[in-house]
Amino acid sequence: MNIQNRFQYFFKGFIIINLIWIILSKAVNMNILPLPFEVYKNLFTMNFSDLYIHFTYSFMRIFLGIAISLILGVFIGIISYYSKTFDNIIAPLVYFTYPIPKISLLPILMLTLGIKEKSKIVMIVLIVIFQVIITTRDSIKNIPKEIFYPLKCLGASRFQILKEVLFPSILSEIFTSIRLALGTAISVLFFTETYGTRYGMGYFIMDSWMKIDYISMYTGIVLISILGFFLFTLVDLLEQYFCRWR
Repeated sequence: MNIQNRFQYFFKGFIIINLIWIILSKAVNMNILPLPFEVYKNLFTMNFSDLYIHFTYSFMRIFLGIAISLILGVFIGIISYYSKTFDNIIAPLVYFTYPIPKISLLPILMLTLGIKEKSKIVMIVLIVIFQVIITTRDSIKNIPKEIFYPLKCLGASRFQILKEVLFPSILSEIFTSIRLALGTAISVLFFTETYGTRYGMGYFIMDSWMKIDYISMYTGIVLISILGFFLFTLVDLLEQYFCRWR
């Protein structure tokens, strides 16, 4: 699906969600569920500097978490393919720890890394990196081995094979794994930002809720949704650029 189709689906989904929101708001008729127009108005009338700080902190945490996951995950996945000894060590660890709910490790991370930025970024890495490792290793294994024979006969080095064959073959699958992990990563980011910080969309939403400022709370929910959509679209754009051969 190209970017234009995705924007069309987004626009249609936006209209449907807002229609449902209006109907529910009219049915409930309480301040706990304001009309979407009030929330959007608040989005443009609130103190921009405050929202910008919270949005920037959340964006940097999720961006760093995904970037670290990509670098480490692809590296470990490639090493696992080339080294059977390493694969025999890392594969059992990955498959054993992958089903464990990573959010349960948050208290341990906070005790060992502190309650500041490190624990939040590492939590995102733990969620995303396993999908990247498994996707990278399995995608390389699925490449027909016959492709490599002519290249080796022509004297291609391991680096050339990696650059010209392996990376182009696995990139699309890696982007798909990142896209699938984004939703969970942002959900966990929201949870981690309610602890040990005064900045981030998670903190902003919960702080507004505690102050019974429901319009600001919904404004924060809209903003974190925009963050998710922006990152999702960014992954799509990167996939279209790097996987133009498709």
